[in-house]
Amino acid sequence: MKKDKKVVTLAYGCQMSERDAETLTHITRQEGYTSSDDLINADLVIINTCCVRESAENKILGKIGELKKLKEDNPNLKIAISGCMVQQPGALERLKKRAPHIDIWAGTHNLHDFSTLLHQAEQGEKVAEVWQEPKTTIESTPQAEKGKLQANVNIMYGCNNFCSYCIVPHVRGRERSRKPEEIINEIRDLVSSGCREVTLLGQNVNSYGKEFTPTYDFADLLQEVDQIPDLLRVRFITSHPKDLSDKLIETVAQGTKLCEHFHLPIQSGSNFILERMNRKYTREYYLSRVDKIHEFLPEASLTTDIIVGFPGESEEDFEQTLEIMKLIRYSHAFTFMYSKRSGTLAAELEDQIPLDVKKRRLQRLMSVQNQNSLEWRQKMLGKSYEVLVEGPSKTNPERLVGRTRGNELVVFDGNPDQIGSLVNIRITEAGTWTLVGDIQTKA
Repeated sequence: MKKDKKVVTLAYGCQMSERDAETLTHITRQEGYTSSDDLINADLVIINTCCVRESAENKILGKIGELKKLKEDNPNLKIAISGCMVQQPGALERLKKRAPHIDIWAGTHNLHDFSTLLHQAEQGEKVAEVWQEPKTTIESTPQAEKGKLQANVNIMYGCNNFCSYCIVPHVRGRERSRKPEEIINEIRDLVSSGCREVTLLGQNVNSYGKEFTPTYDFADLLQEVDQIPDLLRVRFITSHPKDLSDKLIETVAQGTKLCEHFHLPIQSGSNFILERMNRKYTREYYLSRVDKIHEFLPEASLTTDIIVGFPGESEEDFEQTLEIMKLIRYSHAFTFMYSKRSGTLAAELEDQIPLDVKKRRLQRLMSVQNQNSLEWRQKMLGKSYEVLVEGPSKTNPERLVGRTRGNELVVFDGNPDQIGSLVNIRITEAGTWTLVGDIQTKA
């Protein structure tokens, strides 16, 4: 058996997918593999997939096709495909026929069992295991990797909302919350290894703990995490608007380490489209939640997801979405054209929107958001913000980069010794996506 085995792990999609990819990498390390970015000389390549949008699937299929040539050049190479794309009903057989060069297929519910599949593949077997439901406790999945400045920590899995366009409940299962003591212990271990910022992950973190008796909710968990010594920052994603409570907003306002940033996907500004999406709130209710955030946190940063071209979306519906964007002025928005997802209710609707109309609407939407983003950051000029220093800038390694509590990226001159610490930065330049500033004093 080769001793210096190398694994390359590629993740597509959301932070949950990235976290799953970290779990798989951690499992391979326990099996003697070393992480690498070198595909040519890899012994194992893992692709953790996403199926939320057609564009993501197409990229993944293209990458799977590229790996066929690597396999031909190196027959000993093992290739594993895991995650949401594999978990879709009926997808496994289609994918296996399309890509017979793949050695391992694994779904979302059996990540913890990846080492068993890997052992079988190393013996020359082609293996596929996609459980339709979780068979073990969620605490059996390996914890986040230690030794990093920032870490993603799962607090729950699955989703109960069944938005009509979304495949997630079908591939991630129903909501399951981790025990609070397990989460706290994991974060404490991360902090002891050098972690200073955690992002708490869930498809809808606002639903955390609904199955617990006695009552214990997400706000309660945040209050506990906020008290962990030596932890500097706490973020969370994603919040469903219908479950964003006053208690949660007030908890963030009262916290010392809880970042004043809410990712609150609205998806559409039209009540007609929201109902068709099965989002379970109205634009009026959503705006009331935004008002409550601003009441307790006037400087809070708001980001969102928006879908254009949902089946049945009229020009009036689209204009209502633009109106919401101009009213709220998000600091950033993730904007998408609607694409069919097999197995979802929206895919069966007859009044699909033509591609050229979706493209035109997306361009208009992006133009409005680009202006909002620029104006948001220009308002920060001349002001000072607490920034967690993350490391060298990717575009200019001579400079450092970090983020404000509102999740704004800031580039500045500094000392590498400051990485992992909090500094005060005065903003001197503001672009659409990035801020530039000067260090003042240590925060």
